[in-house]
Amino acid sequence: MSSLICHVTIDSTDPYLLAGFWAQALDGSLADDDMPGDPEAMVTAAGATLLFVKVDDRKMVKNRVHLDLQPQDRTRDEEVERLLSLGATLQGDHRRPDGTGWVTLHDPERVFGTVLGCRWRFRAEVLSDFI
Repeated sequence: MSSLICHVTIDSTDPYLLAGFWAQALDGSLADDDMPGDPEAMVTAAGATLLFVKVDDRKMVKNRVHLDLQPQDRTRDEEVERLLSLGATLQGDHRRPDGTGWVTLHDPERVFGTVLGCRWRFRAEVLSDFI
């Protein structure tokens, strides 16, 4: 049997603060024993577990991983507004008039961008041009 991914681990200067943002964004929950100032904090949500660990250095280069979020009970634009109200910042807006495209956001520590909407549909459109 192969290994399974237990959780995605993310470096952070303030694990509790960043985990709180992602718990709200994903409608998840922090572990009961996570407290401000702890060296790590874990978020459990449907489909993902994220572990935030304390590091003293801030991010200096582009990340090689980001989370693609697909809203389940609201439109992409409603979800963008909700995440902005939680403390995310707009990094890039790639929405198209026909409703395709995505919006890239940074979380409060600018640890990585988040992409809203389904990019697979966009990629399928691009790939169909080459088939």
